[in-house]
Amino acid sequence: MELLPKSLNILVVGSGGREHALLQACLASPLAATVTAAPGNAGMALEAPCHPLDSDDPAAIVALARKLGSNFVIVGPEVPLANGAVDALAAAGITAYGPVRAGALLEASKTHSKAFLERHGIPTARAAKFAATAPALEYLRAHPLPVVIKASGLAAGKGVVIAHDAASAERAVRDMLDARVFGESGAEILIEEFMEGEEASIMLMVCGTRFVMLPPSQDHKRAHDGDTGPNTGGMGAYAPADVVTPEVRQRVVSEIVEPTLRGLAAEGVDYRGTLYVGIMVTAEGPKVVEFNVRFGDPECQVLLPLFETDPVRLMHDCATGDLRPADLRLRDGSAVILTLAAHGYPGSVRKGDPISLPAPEEMPPATQILHSGTKLGPEGTLLTAGGRVLGAVARGKDLHEAVERAYALAAKIHFDGMHYRRDIAARQLNRSRA
Repeated sequence: MELLPKSLNILVVGSGGREHALLQACLASPLAATVTAAPGNAGMALEAPCHPLDSDDPAAIVALARKLGSNFVIVGPEVPLANGAVDALAAAGITAYGPVRAGALLEASKTHSKAFLERHGIPTARAAKFAATAPALEYLRAHPLPVVIKASGLAAGKGVVIAHDAASAERAVRDMLDARVFGESGAEILIEEFMEGEEASIMLMVCGTRFVMLPPSQDHKRAHDGDTGPNTGGMGAYAPADVVTPEVRQRVVSEIVEPTLRGLAAEGVDYRGTLYVGIMVTAEGPKVVEFNVRFGDPECQVLLPLFETDPVRLMHDCATGDLRPADLRLRDGSAVILTLAAHGYPGSVRKGDPISLPAPEEMPPATQILHSGTKLGPEGTLLTAGGRVLGAVARGKDLHEAVERAYALAAKIHFDGMHYRRDIAARQLNRSRA
C-alpha cells in the first residue's frame, strides 16, 4: 500500500530515551500528519503533545488511540507488547508496529526463548531452568564457573548475574527464587553456561520471514568503566560495531536470523516489528545470548541517526506486510550515545535534582540530547525523574569523531550525582589503533 505524505496520525507509546528518538523520527517523517506521545517525558513534551497513559494496559492504549484518531501506533517498550497491546490494537482496526503477544514471548520468558532456540537448532548457551531453590543449588554445585543466572521474566535489563564464584552464584539464585528481588519475573530462572567472547546487538525490522538488518551495535551493560559493577539497562552504545565482521554477519543471518524467522512462522507466529538478537561472538561462531522484541534502549538512539531511509515508512511497511528489504539506505559514519545516570543508579536513585543543559548554540556539531528519566517541575524547571536521565548522542564521520563529540556534549550537562562511563566504544577504538 503506497502511503501519501502526511497520511499518518502517529501515537508513540513509552517514556524513555528510545521513545524520544522514535518521536523525533516521526516528527521528521513526511508521512506524519500528527505525532503524539504517551506518557512521554519532559523532553518529549517540549516537542509534541503528551498524554497520561498506563502504557502497560493494552485497553488504555486502544482507548487513547481511538480518542486521538491515531491510525498508526508505535509501541516502544516490552511490557505492553508482552501484555498484548498489538493484539488489542489490531482487534480495534488500528495498525501498530510491534509483535503480537505470541511473538513477544521471546523476550517475556527466557525459558520459552531458550526452548525455542533448542527446538530449532539455533546456537546458544546450554542451560537448565528451575523454579525451586534446592534443585537449582544442587545443579550449581556440579556446574563449572563462571556461570550465568537469569530471571526468566522481564526485569528491565537487570535480571542477569554473571557469577565468578560459588558464593555469588548461590546468592543470585536465592535472591531471585527466595527473596524475589525481581518479583514474579524471578519465579523461574535459567542457569546457563558462560560464553567466552564479545557481545553485539543485532537489530532487525521484521515482516514474517522478510527482514532488514540494521548496522550491528554494541551496548555497555555494566555500570562502571572496564565492564565492572552491576548490570544496568544500558550505559551507552555505538554503531556500527566492527566485532560483527562480514563473515560473522553472514553466519548470524544463516545460522540465527533465518532459522528464527522460519521457526516463528512454523509455530504460527506472524512476527512483525523489531527483533533484537543479542549475540556473543565466540571462537565457535555467533551464539544467541537473548532475544528482545523491541528496539534496544540505548541502541535505538544510535541506529536511527544512521538511517537515510525514512524509518517510519519501514515500520509501517513491516506492520502492513509491505516490507521490501532493498528499501533500506544508511548514512556513512558512526553514532554514539552516553547514558547520563542519576545518583545511585542502577540501585535506588535520587529524583528531583535540577538539570542544566547547554544552549543550542553551545551544542557540538551533529549532537542531540535525548530525555529518558526527566520531568518538568515548578515554572518549567527540568528535573531528574529516573535512573537513566539523559542520553548524549553524537554522529561523526568515524567512531573517533562521534565519541569526541558525545563526550564534549556530556561535559556541558550537569545535575547533582550525574555519572556516566568514560570508556564507551573504547574496545573498538583500541582495536583500530592496534
